[in-house]
Amino acid sequence: PADKAFFTGLSHVVMPKTSKKKTTKPSAPAVAAGSKAPANKGLFVERSKSFGIGQDVQPKRDVGRFVKWPKYIRLQRQTRVLYQRLKVPPSINQFTQTLDKNKASQLFSLLHKYKPEDKAAKKARLSAAAAAKASSDAAAAGPKPVVLKYGLNHVTSLIEQKKAQLVVIAHDVDPVELVIWMPALCRKMDVPYCIVKGKARLGQLVNKKTAAVVCLTAVRDNDQNSLSKLVDSARANFNDRAGEIVKTWGGGIMGEKTNVKVARAKKEKEREMLAKLG
Repeated sequence: PADKAFFTGLSHVVMPKTSKKKTTKPSAPAVAAGSKAPANKGLFVERSKSFGIGQDVQPKRDVGRFVKWPKYIRLQRQTRVLYQRLKVPPSINQFTQTLDKNKASQLFSLLHKYKPEDKAAKKARLSAAAAAKASSDAAAAGPKPVVLKYGLNHVTSLIEQKKAQLVVIAHDVDPVELVIWMPALCRKMDVPYCIVKGKARLGQLVNKKTAAVVCLTAVRDNDQNSLSKLVDSARANFNDRAGEIVKTWGGGIMGEKTNVKVARAKKEKEREMLAKLG
């Protein structure tokens, strides 16, 4: 009963009324005469970014310098730098002097006409020859195909027999000892040769991944003129320059930091000499 009387008394309690104050919007700042009013920039306000720790997302940067490249790429780059820095003997340096771009394009357009047959073409030719032999007692032997010759041993034997009319050597054979002696052999046997870029491009001509050397032993009559021009160019640029090639060393190109250091040391030495004389 006491609790009931307490709650009954609460029902008669009247809460005091709160007075609602009218809120007034702040007035826009007064614009001076002759000045423009600030433009309404919309919902999103432009603000400058802060790239500190824990702030805005960092912008994308070129991080190629910090990538851990595969080992074969690192070896390629280190080898290239070493060939620039160290003194390179003439027998190796001769592979940096390749046929110019225009002559190389003419050469490859000629060589492309004499690509050897691939597996599918060989299979079709053998099938046709077998069918012809089965139908007749004596199958007529076709003419000997005129194609590119490739392979180190094969091309070497053709050079020694003086059957090769033009020898094409890749400039990036690894290890270089495989072909380092071939230009000297071509000069000795008076066989025209040239060095081109590169082994993968030669490999495409003979349906392989790479080829160290290819050669032509014969061409069709309509290509004799093109071959003679290329032979003359190869003799002028390679065979006839033997005396210059065997004396030209390569390398000795220092990096930018080394050049600055050497120049600074030279300048310091000159200053010391002037101080002694003065």
